[in-house]
Amino acid sequence: MRPYLDILSIPGALKFSSAGLLARSGGAMMGIGLVLMVSGLYGSYELAGALAAANGSAWALGTAALSNLVDRHGQRRVMVPAVVVSSLSLTALVVLAVLQTPVWMLFPPAILSGAAGGAPGALVRARWNYVTSEPGQIHTAFALESTLDELTFVVGPVAATALATLVHPAAGLALPVILSVVGAVLFYSQRSTEPPILPQPARTAERTPLRERLVLLFPGVGAVIAVNLLIGAVFGSIDISVVAAATSMDARAASGLILAVFSLASAVAGFYYGARHWDSPLPRRFLVGVVALLVATVGLIVANSVVLLAAVGLAVGVTVAPTLINGNTLIKSLAPAPRLTESLAWMSTGIGIGASLGSSLAGKAIDSGGYHAGFLVVVVSAAIAAVIAAASYRTLRRTTTAADAAVALASA
Repeated sequence: MRPYLDILSIPGALKFSSAGLLARSGGAMMGIGLVLMVSGLYGSYELAGALAAANGSAWALGTAALSNLVDRHGQRRVMVPAVVVSSLSLTALVVLAVLQTPVWMLFPPAILSGAAGGAPGALVRARWNYVTSEPGQIHTAFALESTLDELTFVVGPVAATALATLVHPAAGLALPVILSVVGAVLFYSQRSTEPPILPQPARTAERTPLRERLVLLFPGVGAVIAVNLLIGAVFGSIDISVVAAATSMDARAASGLILAVFSLASAVAGFYYGARHWDSPLPRRFLVGVVALLVATVGLIVANSVVLLAAVGLAVGVTVAPTLINGNTLIKSLAPAPRLTESLAWMSTGIGIGASLGSSLAGKAIDSGGYHAGFLVVVVSAAIAAVIAAASYRTLRRTTTAADAAVALASA
């Protein structure tokens, strides 16, 4: 507990971390909120998956662009207008769905809302990188944020499900609008902890090499983000598959609780993981976490009751937060400092694109083969992630060792 108290005692840290939690908490409701709204009002899981995919893909690509602008112009200047656009678009989406407009009319506001949504989690982590000075503090801070991320997925799905099943199918998307606006006002008004704009590489008459223009081409960065993308596919396919499974078991209202179990287990694991000092190499811990995720997801295929789904959810959840913590910490070592926000945002982008692909593929699989087919998408996504993590292990080990040596030399 002491490591967390130490970092939260840093001036301004508790304030920006709390505001950041509020700013991103609505995001935990988007996936299941869209699925519940569309499947409830339009009666199609395939359509629900397609709309979630459109929103998530737009969010992922928009986040990459917005984060690049943040590195160049600052958090508040870029993100305040973006939050306004995103909130208004999400409001329009809810209104159009309630009015039962033609399906095609739902896609423009869903896409615009996602594109302007941004990644508050990456911006919070960028602030932690600015206010901390020791590697151990960064590990603990990133663990704290991953734990808080998971807590939003404990409360968010339950709240969205309760609103959608007890009030109205579209009610689960009303709360994210309020949370994102209030959180943004509180977060972006804190100027003292906003990272300064670092000098970007000078433009020359010669064309900048592609490797320097695309952060994804820096050694190891692309592999870690690809793994994050597939973990996102696990998330997206789990969301829609759990709703379909619970509905098939005549327990639709329990879907939010099942997803909350997944996230609660992840939050607890992340909190414990971040409070400890680990001697084993970071790339090895990253690989072990991804393989453990694959092993845990296999249990979803045989789960045939709400209780079994929740039990398997505990096993899956325990592997998630530590793996995401390791991934974000790896990115900090692999990415160039002036493009840290962009690189961290690509982690969120990977999650978003993956969740979109996962929800879309799982939606089609469920409509044709039932919820078991949706869980098969989960397992395949985790398997591909494990293959990429294993294939990139040597590169990650070599690159992080060189980065650590450079930091040690600079501080000597």
